[in-house]
This record gives sequence, C-alpha cells and structure tokens, in this order.
Amino acid sequence: MEAVTVSKIPVIEMFGPTIQGEGTVIGVKTMFVRTYGCDYRCSWCDSAFTWDGTAKNKVQMMAADEIMNELLALAGDNFDCVTISGGNPALIGEGMGTFINLLHERGIQAAIETQGSKWQEWFNDVDVLTISPKPPSSGMTTNWEILDNIMSKMENLGRSTHSLKVVVFDDKDFDYAKDIHRRYPNVQLFLQPGNDDVTEEGDISARLLGRLEWLFNKVILDPEMNRVRVLPQLHALIWHNKRGK
Repeated sequence: MEAVTVSKIPVIEMFGPTIQGEGTVIGVKTMFVRTYGCDYRCSWCDSAFTWDGTAKNKVQMMAADEIMNELLALAGDNFDCVTISGGNPALIGEGMGTFINLLHERGIQAAIETQGSKWQEWFNDVDVLTISPKPPSSGMTTNWEILDNIMSKMENLGRSTHSLKVVVFDDKDFDYAKDIHRRYPNVQLFLQPGNDDVTEEGDISARLLGRLEWLFNKVILDPEMNRVRVLPQLHALIWHNKRGK
C-alpha cells in the first residue's frame, strides 16, 4: 500500500480518554486515533478491521483540525497525550505531520507505533515513537534495509524517545527479539507476550498472565536479555478483548 500524500487522514475510530497499555507510555492517560490501512497482514493482528475491509464503511477522511475538534468534543481538556495507531500510521504523509504540529500547539504529546516498514519525515516531531517489527509468528518478513535506515536516522537525530517493541508468541519469536536486541543494542527494547485469541469473550486475564510468566522466565534465564523490559498488555488484562479500550 502506498503512502497517503493528501492532507486528510483516513480515521477508522477515535476513543478515550483511556490508559495506554503497552510500550514506553504504558499507564499514561491518552486519547486514541486509529488510522485505516496497513502494508502488513499479520496472522494474529488484533486490529485487522483497519485493513481487511470489514469496517471500511466506517473510515472518515479527516483534516487535522477536524480530528482535533473531535478529540476535544470527546474529552475536553481531560488529556494531554494522543496515541496514533493503526493499521500503520507511517503510510500517511503530510496530513499526519500537520496533525502532530497541531497537537504540539496545544501542548499535547503525540505517541505513535509503527512496524518500521516506512520512514516519514514527521518521525522527527513525534514525542514517543515505538517501532514494533513483527516476529516470525506474524507471517511477515522484516525488511532489514528499511528498518536499519529508520533506526539510523533516529539515532542520528539524537532522540531519546524512540524505542523498540516485539510481541512474543513462541520460542522463534523470542529468538527474533534477541536478533533485534543484538542489532540495535543501544535502543530500549520492550517485550510483551502475544494474545493468541483476540476473539475470546469474557475474562482472559488468567491466560494472559500465564503467557507473561512464560516470557518472564525466558528473559530471566537469558543473559543476553539483561536490559530488555518485559511488559503485559495492560489494557487486555483489565478490559480483555473489548474494542475501544
């Protein structure tokens, strides 16, 4: 999928305020803006509706100020962080840069997660950039040349707010995470256990905690992983597989 170069952003949902459940800003109160479109087709994607066409009728092409107005209508002044996710927000060009600048004009922090498959100049302006390359269980293949280029550019900018995150489902994924850590040893790496059933209803916390314990033990026994941080999907422990949380 090619980058969207028009000034409007394809938005499939907005919600909040809620609590960020993953990565560097885990535990932070935030609004969410979820964009439509992705260049990956991960087998275990928990937001496949952003690219598989099942919710395409809900997509709105919105200008930056329209998104800002909608966020203010939802939450007033009850937030100072906006998490932009997808799909893959890095497919969006100048419109996203405009939106990030608009957030900053209001003193609002912009947090974005992307898989590291495409560079955008507005990465320079993101407050918290999480790069989440996808492990073998996803069925996707990492383009190391592109990822190396992104990581090099972020390092050259001297930013301290970019980090890596790998979702781990099995031993092969853990080995992939080790490869990532070896390749970019100076960048903080977060690991989280994967949720292998995103359609299960009811309380899934016991299953997720079991997976978290498994990942804890993998890291504890591995001297190469002394500096990684292992986190749960905090929102899934509390709100399980509910949408809009």
